[in-house]
Amino acid sequence: MYIASVPNRGASPTMLLRESYREGTKVKSRTLANLTELPPEAIDAVRRVLKKETLVSTDDMFHVKSSRHHGNVQAVLTAMRRLGMDRLLASVPSRERDLVMAMIAARILAPGSKLGTTRTWHTTTLPSELGVEKADEDDLYSALDWLLERQGRIEKKLAARHLEPCGLVLYDLTSTWMTGSTCPLAKRGYSRDGKRGTLQVNFGLLTDEQGRPVAVQVYEGNTGDPATVQDQVTKIREQFGVELVVLVGDRGMITQARIDAFNKSEDGVGWITALRSGAIRKLKTSGHLQLDLFDERNLFEFTSPDYPDERLVACRNPEQARRRAHKRQALLAATKKALDAIQRSVRSGRLVGAGKIGIRVGKVINKYKVAKHFKVEIEPDTFRYRVQQANVKREAALDGIYVIRTSLPAEAIPAEDAVRAYKRLTRVERAFRSIKTVDLLVRPVHHRLATRVRAHIFLCMLAYYVMWHMQQAWAPLIFADEVDDSNERDPVAPSRPSPQARRKASTKRADDGTPLHSFQSLLRSLATIVRNQCRRRGAGKHEPRFELTTQPDKHQRRAFKLLSTISAT
Repeated sequence: MYIASVPNRGASPTMLLRESYREGTKVKSRTLANLTELPPEAIDAVRRVLKKETLVSTDDMFHVKSSRHHGNVQAVLTAMRRLGMDRLLASVPSRERDLVMAMIAARILAPGSKLGTTRTWHTTTLPSELGVEKADEDDLYSALDWLLERQGRIEKKLAARHLEPCGLVLYDLTSTWMTGSTCPLAKRGYSRDGKRGTLQVNFGLLTDEQGRPVAVQVYEGNTGDPATVQDQVTKIREQFGVELVVLVGDRGMITQARIDAFNKSEDGVGWITALRSGAIRKLKTSGHLQLDLFDERNLFEFTSPDYPDERLVACRNPEQARRRAHKRQALLAATKKALDAIQRSVRSGRLVGAGKIGIRVGKVINKYKVAKHFKVEIEPDTFRYRVQQANVKREAALDGIYVIRTSLPAEAIPAEDAVRAYKRLTRVERAFRSIKTVDLLVRPVHHRLATRVRAHIFLCMLAYYVMWHMQQAWAPLIFADEVDDSNERDPVAPSRPSPQARRKASTKRADDGTPLHSFQSLLRSLATIVRNQCRRRGAGKHEPRFELTTQPDKHQRRAFKLLSTISAT
């Protein structure tokens, strides 16, 4: 007997079970069964039986002892090896180095507490890949102490990789709340997370012009932004050996007091920042900022005796101006509605007394921070208000206008590039979002020792360094804009996604039809590549186990291939 495949026009072939027989001198065949409806694996089994092969169930041959996620681990470790993270941490191999490597990878794969890390990473091949299978949380705490001792040397290596003489250094400060109450760094201060009244720590992040993290420093939670700037300048110049520092910081970071200190230093420090709204209004009143120049262009350079030896670049963003005007009108309308309700209460006699009326008005008029636009008159039995349209008009004249200030001469950086440099601070903000919320989950911070808190945040920075490079390599596979035309487009106009990025967002697919992912969903997709530990059924006590790893599909193979483009430089 044999299986014959009979072609069928425009359809799958017909699979027939046939046998041969002889009539006289002729050999003929007859059909015994039609196997077309059987699945291909069943037909193949029949074919093998006809060849007298012995078929054995896989369950009878061997069984799977354990399965661990491997593809996502392989991806992260590939990126870390391409970046030379082991040599970055220490040139001499050690158990502590392996543990830190494992913690960095675990922070990208499944961020959690150190105790939780020692539990969850055993569902992956990460511990076996780095030889840390027997590590417990105490080992991780000791490795954190080892890491903190080397922070300065590691940051110096990163600076040597990515900071250039006369290049830009981006800097910003953020905060994160604490879960305990005994850490000496935890203080009440201005919360960037909106967590008022909670203990927090602050940390400042230094990056290169592209947003790659280079250094991080942790401060007490009540430390103001400007107080941290000099530390960073000192670190860049003395620790990293970068003689000419060009620091880019926001208007709350590089204040006039900081600038005065820079000007008094012997070598000076180059800087780029922006003016506050009050200073811009003063320039307009004095006539140094001439708004009619915006009729022909959206950017111009000017000077003022109030800012000697500085260059000022005025910019006007029409879209931002429209949004600001719309928001102002909405806040005025909401405040008027609340004040009208108070007026009705006073007229009806339900609210009497200047003191009581004043308290109610004060709560309402300050709620949306537009009290400066209202004139109120309060008497024991009357309440009147009016909008000061002249104030509204004066403020509206500056809608969408901002002024960049810099100490750098025009030959060092043109006005357009100074604006672009300031806008690149959004890359530091993007790093903060990734470290604090979306990907690496630096919080909640469970540590109580100041050294452990510093080491934990430094570890998260190193994890972001790896993730930043992975995101760049995986840009074709994730919802990321692959076109960076920031140096060519109008520096004042709002940044817009490229046509390719818009096409990605609408189709949810890459140009070749590949389904797009977020960074985390791509890692989860790679996690379907598992490493199975198997053993032959009936095996003796000393017979070894063997491993079977899932073969990646074409999309997963492409993800691994893209990681091979990562470079440490």
